[in-house]
Amino acid sequence: MLEQRIHQHFIESADLKYQSAQALSKPISDGIAAFMACITGGGKILACGNGGSAADAQHFAAELVGRFERERPELPAIALTTDSSILTAIANDYDFNQIFSKQVRALGQPGDVLLAISTSGNSKNILQAIEAAHARDMIIIALTGKGGGQIGKILRETDVHVCVPHDVTARIQEVHLLVLHCLCDGIDFELLGEKDISNED
Repeated sequence: MLEQRIHQHFIESADLKYQSAQALSKPISDGIAAFMACITGGGKILACGNGGSAADAQHFAAELVGRFERERPELPAIALTTDSSILTAIANDYDFNQIFSKQVRALGQPGDVLLAISTSGNSKNILQAIEAAHARDMIIIALTGKGGGQIGKILRETDVHVCVPHDVTARIQEVHLLVLHCLCDGIDFELLGEKDISNED
């Protein structure tokens, strides 16, 4: 019984990824283009999310500052989820919903990109971060699910919305991770061209 349940998780995850491939390829490509315009224009990427999405924001920033699968120059990315002193000070002195928006106002500049991750599309601190980024003339790349929620309603035409067509948080997060890897690979492809595998073991 337990093994069957585990097997079903794999099947459902694989099915959703297959279904999402066609629907999400265009917005992911648009996201790569937005990141490239930011990077080549001297901008930086700010990333935020809560819980598992916070881990995804940190994962993405690490791949850019370090590397994804190939050596390349370091790319400017900051996860707004990592400074415990800033997060707790803002949450304690102001409000938890402002933990990202205050950082966006402090660090964001026109031409920067905000990667905003929320499986529900309704996280209040993510919504406020998007509003702060819009006020800074930043582009938003939003990763959501469950129809996009409130985030889908406040995005501008110049923003990019990658909305996973599912309602289960775990499945959405699994696709979000694949989306982030596609974004990293796309950035490397744009910067470095096709990967040369002729010399690999």
